[in-house]
Order: sequence, then C-alpha cells, then structure tokens
Amino acid sequence: MSDLKAELTDSIDQAEWEWLIPHSERDAVILVALGLDLAEVGMAIVNDQTSPVQHWIAEGLLYKPSPQQKADWNLNQSKRFKALIVQPYVLIQEDE
Repeated sequence: MSDLKAELTDSIDQAEWEWLIPHSERDAVILVALGLDLAEVGMAIVNDQTSPVQHWIAEGLLYKPSPQQKADWNLNQSKRFKALIVQPYVLIQEDE
C-alpha cells in the first residue's frame, strides 16, 4: 500500500449529515457507492486520474447527492457516513 493510500485510509472517519451540511451548501460533497473503496477514490482524485473517475461517474458510482437525498438527510441530521476530505471535496459513503 502506498504512503498516500495509507494516509487517506487513516483519514477516513465517521461524520453525521449535520456536520456535512456546510460542505453540501458549497457543492463540495460527493457520494461514493458502497462497492468502491473510499481511499482508492480519494487517491484517484488526488492524483488527477480522470479515466477511473470518469468511469465511476458514468457508472453512477460517484455523484453529487440529489436534492431529494439532501432533503431526506436534513430530516435525519444524525445520519452517519464514512467521510474523507480530499480538498476541495468531501467524499462520503453511506454506512452499511
């Protein structure tokens, strides 16, 4: 495992939606599908690897939360996610 991947893996933490709202308001939250490794996605973004990122977007595995999802989460602000900050984005993944 590369040092960057280890660092990103160690940076993954739990976050409640309430804490993510300010990031969502600045359109910086990206939802990562459960089948993807959050650290791998973070590495691809940090390393500007457009090919896998574009593939994930095309497959619907990487996307911005919909207005309906945000509305649902606003009703349950304690909903928890795995989160990884990869400036300028916050990658989130729903807890399994």
